[in-house]
Amino acid sequence: MPRVLLLGYDPNQPSFRHRIASLLPALADRGWDARVERFPSGRYGIRTWERREWLRWADVTVLHQIKLSAIEARVFAAYSRRRVFDFDDAIYVRKPRTLGAPADDSRWRRAKFVATCRLADAVAAGNAMLASAARPVARRVEILPTSIDVAQYPRASADGDAGDRVIVAWIGSPENLVYLEMIRPALARLAARNPGFRLRVICSSFPDWPEVPIERVAWSAAGEAASLASAQVGIMPLTADEWARGKCAFKLLQYMAAGLPCVASPVGANREAVLDGVTGYHATDEAAWERCLQALIDSRDLRARFGAAGRAHVERHYAMNVYRRRYLALLEDLASRRAAAPGRSA
Repeated sequence: MPRVLLLGYDPNQPSFRHRIASLLPALADRGWDARVERFPSGRYGIRTWERREWLRWADVTVLHQIKLSAIEARVFAAYSRRRVFDFDDAIYVRKPRTLGAPADDSRWRRAKFVATCRLADAVAAGNAMLASAARPVARRVEILPTSIDVAQYPRASADGDAGDRVIVAWIGSPENLVYLEMIRPALARLAARNPGFRLRVICSSFPDWPEVPIERVAWSAAGEAASLASAQVGIMPLTADEWARGKCAFKLLQYMAAGLPCVASPVGANREAVLDGVTGYHATDEAAWERCLQALIDSRDLRARFGAAGRAHVERHYAMNVYRRRYLALLEDLASRRAAAPGRSA
């Protein structure tokens, strides 16, 4: 029975749940013994030493979003057989401190990213932009887009839920609410012109905008799909910085899985997730956001057509069963070539 150790800073983090924990059923079906463990941030070297028995136990170890210093990478390699570095954010930089500022960069962060790529037998990158950052230093890079189980998302209705009311949805983490500020004036004008307009924010924190009617929906794993199914449009504004270009557009996949047409900033993976004029619109500035959203507010037929095309696009290119199959093929290939770790023969 092959054995895999799945390491993350927080197993409850959305990224870990969607990319790593989602593999567990498929691993079990294929006869893998899988162990999920939390890996603390900081305490470089010591944290690896404390977990050396876990590393010896595994045929393959997956590090999700975890960067190691050059010295710790050597310690990690001494106790592990085969390693996958999995990431779906531009973790070689830091998110800008203010909206519109460049991504925060540092030699230390870049050096850890390079050391971890070099340590890995394979890098699993969430999109082409991230893969291009890893390729100069990694031995093997696989693009494995963060995917979604479409069956878990009931289809939304293109009709407004009450007369002319049209709900535009945004789902995400509190730290990403700042991106909504980019289109706040456009949303305010839409609200003034369309009495049935509502912005549904699905999150654990909410903007307080008197000029925009906001429906506050507390995020939960059990309730997110239903919250999207009763909306009519999904949005994902982004700035055009290095951090944002590395994002994997997962909220767009959620919208399209629910059958929602989307409006998105054409940044990074957003360009591939939303097909402009087919599954939704690309909006490059405030005027375009207002124009695109107004078009979707005005036309139920357009919402229905884009929504159906979006769901089909996700089923074709971001299906969870394809993601699992490709990821397991990578793990099985590495396990078949496993190297002996100290204290245990291969």
